[in-house]
Amino acid sequence: MSRMTPFTSPLLLGFDTMEKTLERLAKANDGYPPYNIERMRPEAAGEPERLRITLAVAGFSEDDLDVSVEENQLTIRGRQAETGEKDYLYRGIAARQFQRVFVLADGMQVSGARLTNGLLSVDLIRPEPERMVRKINISVSK
Repeated sequence: MSRMTPFTSPLLLGFDTMEKTLERLAKANDGYPPYNIERMRPEAAGEPERLRITLAVAGFSEDDLDVSVEENQLTIRGRQAETGEKDYLYRGIAARQFQRVFVLADGMQVSGARLTNGLLSVDLIRPEPERMVRKINISVSK
């Protein structure tokens, strides 16, 4: 018996890669670091939609963090360099690495990222897509 998914519908053509991406995301995100996603209020009428992803990355410096976009996937990685110079009596703050992955809708663009007071903010914009209707010519073969 095969597994039925929402993407197996004959009306959804070309969505098989999206299904694989969703499965990969379900496995990749373990809850660390915590994050918020907020919708930003437009500063003026007619501005594109803006979103902000904020991750709690206390203890990470700018050099420890990597923000990249490949196709429609935003990946945020953090890796702290272990220094063997410290002699801890108690260690409650883990220097653990992380990877957070967000799938972006078509047209979403990363406009910037900044690190302030242990919070990494990544700003996204979604410009209004052009509404386009394309006429497809029908050829007749004999």
